[in-house]
Amino acid sequence: MTNASDQVTRFSDYRPPDFLIDHVDLDVSLHRTDTRVTAALTMRPNPSGQTSGSLVLDGDELTFVSARLDGRPLEPQEYEATPAFFRLHAAPDRPFILTIVTSVNPAANTKLMGLYRSGSAYCTQCEADGFRRIAYCLDRPDVLSTFITRIEADMKEAPLLLGNGDPGETGVLPGGERHFAVWNDPWPKPCYLFALVAGDLASVKRGYTTRSGRTVELGIHVEKGKENRCEWAMDSLIRSMQWDERVFGREYDLSVFNIVAVPDFNMGAMENKGLNIFNDKYILADPDTATDADYANIEAIIAHEYFHNWTGNRITCRDWFQLCLKEGLTVFRDQEFSSDERSRPIKRISDVIRLRSAQFVEDSGPLAHPVRPTEYREINNFYTATVYEKGAEIIRMLKTLIGADAFDRGMALYFERHDGQAATVEQFIACFAEASQKDLSEFFRWYEQAGTPIVRAREAYDIRSGAYSLTFAQHTPPTPGQADKKPVVIPIALGLLDGDGQPIIIDTDDACWSNGVYRLSEAEQTLIVRDIPSRPVASLLRGFSAPVRLDIDQSDDDLILLLKCDSDPFNRWQASQQLAIRILKRSVASLSNGEAAATGTSLAEALAQVTPNEATRDPAFAAYLLALPRDNDIAREIGVHIDPDIIHAARVHLRRDIAKTLASVLSDPLQAEQGVYSPDAKSAGQRAFRHAALSASVAASEGDRTSRATVEQFYRRADNLTDRHAALLAIHDQPGETRDDLFSEFESRYRNEPLVLDKWLALQATIPERDTLTRVRALMNHPIFSLATPNRVYALLMSFAQNNPREFHRPDGVGHAFVADMILELDQRNPQVAARLATSFRTWRILEPGRRASAQAALERLKSAARSRDVADIVSRTLA
Repeated sequence: MTNASDQVTRFSDYRPPDFLIDHVDLDVSLHRTDTRVTAALTMRPNPSGQTSGSLVLDGDELTFVSARLDGRPLEPQEYEATPAFFRLHAAPDRPFILTIVTSVNPAANTKLMGLYRSGSAYCTQCEADGFRRIAYCLDRPDVLSTFITRIEADMKEAPLLLGNGDPGETGVLPGGERHFAVWNDPWPKPCYLFALVAGDLASVKRGYTTRSGRTVELGIHVEKGKENRCEWAMDSLIRSMQWDERVFGREYDLSVFNIVAVPDFNMGAMENKGLNIFNDKYILADPDTATDADYANIEAIIAHEYFHNWTGNRITCRDWFQLCLKEGLTVFRDQEFSSDERSRPIKRISDVIRLRSAQFVEDSGPLAHPVRPTEYREINNFYTATVYEKGAEIIRMLKTLIGADAFDRGMALYFERHDGQAATVEQFIACFAEASQKDLSEFFRWYEQAGTPIVRAREAYDIRSGAYSLTFAQHTPPTPGQADKKPVVIPIALGLLDGDGQPIIIDTDDACWSNGVYRLSEAEQTLIVRDIPSRPVASLLRGFSAPVRLDIDQSDDDLILLLKCDSDPFNRWQASQQLAIRILKRSVASLSNGEAAATGTSLAEALAQVTPNEATRDPAFAAYLLALPRDNDIAREIGVHIDPDIIHAARVHLRRDIAKTLASVLSDPLQAEQGVYSPDAKSAGQRAFRHAALSASVAASEGDRTSRATVEQFYRRADNLTDRHAALLAIHDQPGETRDDLFSEFESRYRNEPLVLDKWLALQATIPERDTLTRVRALMNHPIFSLATPNRVYALLMSFAQNNPREFHRPDGVGHAFVADMILELDQRNPQVAARLATSFRTWRILEPGRRASAQAALERLKSAARSRDVADIVSRTLA
């Protein structure tokens, strides 16, 4: 492990920068292997800083060429220049212009940070600290500068030149082979929001008029031949702009807004001011090459990046410890957008599934950290589910606790007070405290404490007096670096049902009860409700009102009543999941003892009763009711001595029980006529239910000849990728000729569509069979696969390691060894991608002893061999 992994940045050590950069004139002369960057930094000492006389600028793998101070060439003794920094020994105590010329090699940049090549284009990625790989700078988010960028390139290689801000002068250089474009960004921004793109791309443009009457030119730029797949992305962008004007009162502030889609990108997308850069899988869509899930993701991610224009760009972060200030808030905003555009209950269920599968696991393991961390070794490793998803849940709880009107006033105050600033979480929360006139100091603990709180609810009912009490006790388990936890403020949305499933009016004088929400802030509190004629059934955490684990002793009959009758859609789904987990736990215990698996009759019969009506009323909800918890979800709920083989067997058994019981209910959807494809939520829900029925038909018959024929017919009738992919998914765990033929046909059909073949790779990587590792190794030699392309790595290797626990955690240890080998190979090329793959080991401590020892051995090998700070940090924390 490198010594770099021991360099810790601490929140408590923050101090303002000693110098400020008010303006940057950047000249970038693009060449594949020797791009010349001239950065003229208009600087001044910071009155709030501690100027010592010397100035140190950040760099990373830069080649220094020359430097001038106020136009005068610097003498060698006046400065020190290395690939990692530039030091001016005696900086002026007045405003000055420091001009530095550097050289970078985009073609050799496999880290995909800074300036690099993607396909035939030049592009950039500067968050969190990539700008220092382009030019020496104060690479920190609290240094805000206006930018004028001149981009120069070969006209044939890069006829399109894009930068931040508004377009300015363009021209052709003498000789006619090279040209330039100037971009002027008048809004001060940190350098992590800098971007440029240059290439021979196809453009789709449309005009947009803001609510104040300003005209904005919208552009989406993609590889040639793919421009016909941008319609949904453009439509999503326009709807996002309209929604932000309507709901948050935020209007766009430049004359152009550009999006560029590139095939090589470490993340999903980047909100650079006026020039968003996207992983192309979150832009390109048509019915033949994108699934319903792809359409929904494109819609959400375009909204997310656009919403950053205000929550992230106009108001940015003082330091990277405040990352949740822009990401958690913007995730909340994009979730609200998707809820309004689609189905709020379905969106909430899907968000909670993601939260539990990613963030709850993170919060309960060695990588747990507060939403606002207190220290980090590598900031790239803190773009996590905790910062994003839990950060969004905190905003949602805040709105619940203070009310929608006060929340809106707080947001308006935040925009007004901190526009153009690098803000902190404290400043953000202060706006809501002022707007609501409430003390939010205890609520702030959500930002400071790691771990998922556990809320235990205990019921008592006095039949003589009709008094019903709910006693809530909360505690948060210890996490790395935080042994003792304080109570947090938890909004518990709840209702009560009588024995017929009818709602009961809650009559209480408790000051903590208001508008259907109980405010839990102490370690233990009791809510007493009067005049209840019979024992009620409690519906707690409606809408998943807080990111906590709920422990309540409810009978199977109680859960079935909630499933059938609760007015809250989320808790109806939650009841089905809770009952399934209960049955699966019994099965795992039985199978571990060599006994037969538990039966799922009670759940199956309840689902058989509710599914027909739900399939008509809301087929997407019906599909979610039929979806069992995944193997990883079951392991998370059990939590100790995990044997993935037994968990998988238990799930297969319950899935078969349910499918057989619902066979008659689910036969009709497979015969229904499928209309012309549309990506709207209603149509997508109908398809989702048909796919659930298809999967159930295979499970009920255990993959017999008839069900295989049904799947094959479904595949061949399909006129869209969503249905074709669903057919492969239905049969992907059924070995045999039908599966092989369909997978082969799919590959042949989409051989020239890398994004579609990513789904093909992922499906094969998650086959729960003992030869899957051999299959994965073979697929690494497929022409489509490359370790240099993050999308391919995520599709094949990440899918295997994170979504195929049975094979990744093989008892012979070869799955662990293989993934460790891949991490080390990637570490030499792209440390960020390698570090993401390394997080696959984060649950190793809950495995049974043999598998646990195997995983530990792989981690110890990684610890000794890791080269990058990214991987070393993940591995050291995972082992701690």
